Amino acid sequence: MPMNIEPQITAFGAELKAIRRDIHAHPELGFEEERTSAIVAQKLKEWGLEVTTGIGKTGVVGTIRVGNNPRAIGLRADMDALPMDELNTFDHRSTHKGRMHACGHDGHTTMLLGAAKYLSATRNFDGTVHLIFQPAEEGRGGAEAMVKDGLFEKFPCEQIFGMHNRPKLDVGKFAIRSGPQMAGGGLFDIHITGKGTHGARPEAGIDPVIIATQIISALQTVVSRNVAPLDSAVISVTQMHAGDAYNVVPQEAVLRGTIRTFRKETMALVKERIETISAGIAQTLGGSAKADIRVVFPPLVNDKDAVKFIADVAAKIVGEENMNRDGMFSMASEDFSYMLEKVPGAFINIGNGSGEGGCEVHNPSYDFNDDILTLGATLWSRVVETKLAKDAR
Repeated sequence: MPMNIEPQITAFGAELKAIRRDIHAHPELGFEEERTSAIVAQKLKEWGLEVTTGIGKTGVVGTIRVGNNPRAIGLRADMDALPMDELNTFDHRSTHKGRMHACGHDGHTTMLLGAAKYLSATRNFDGTVHLIFQPAEEGRGGAEAMVKDGLFEKFPCEQIFGMHNRPKLDVGKFAIRSGPQMAGGGLFDIHITGKGTHGARPEAGIDPVIIATQIISALQTVVSRNVAPLDSAVISVTQMHAGDAYNVVPQEAVLRGTIRTFRKETMALVKERIETISAGIAQTLGGSAKADIRVVFPPLVNDKDAVKFIADVAAKIVGEENMNRDGMFSMASEDFSYMLEKVPGAFINIGNGSGEGGCEVHNPSYDFNDDILTLGATLWSRVVETKLAKDAR
């Protein structure tokens, strides 16, 4: 597949591959990205960027200013790994047990570094670009932390863009959509209290396990009977904890799980139903239940003008036939949504292919595809050169 990849970026492709594999071999969890942040900051300084560290604890921002045009945009990549063991056996596999780059953040970081090196060397634009390296995307609130730490006050942007790899989407293809693209995410804990008793005398107690099973069943009616058919929501109970002995009806049980919706109004509805159903069923069966529900991410909503812009730029690199402007919805969540709530922008998917390591993200056999490093870096570079073109005042 012919692609219009920037030759100067191709020339240092081997360097990008080495950086990516080094980061992959040394994964760090959210807000613990000390080594990764240091590598990012070192490279940015080496290539002549202004560098700010410690934004959102371990976040890094590299800035390139050209001319006196007041316009500025932001490009964002995430840096953290997941708390899981890696099953791959290649040389750059994780060297840290219980930690793995299973979502490609090592590649996202490296693609943005590639753009930094190219843009700093060529400076073929007029304005300012802020390269935002974000910690703690995997459920730990890194984007929110950077925003609360004054990200956009310190580094104002008129638009911001993010990119994520997509396994099974062919190399050389991109996908995006206007409006809601990824779901908002919530987590819940339901604490159930009954009355403990001997397992041989259940009539003397109130069984929280029975209450828990009834709550689980009832929660499955929320999507089918409370959420509008043309809306979307997911409620998954993923944990149930109760008891320690064969012959004891426990006093307490705990349910945990996740919620995903594309609209804040739907999230509020689901939250209310979980609270009401849990308390009501527990009371009916003689016990009590308290639901603790936390909205972790808002829905990711792309700005239509930003979508058209980045899709047009990508199409010039890979061809219109390889730029899907009506990409799929995803019930997964992405905390770049916090940044998009503050600044209009767009989040694009880049094909990771289906070769070695090309399984779904969050899988112990996943690996980022090094073949797309130069393509991703080229897209970021073209976004800057097009949006901040010297004759586009």
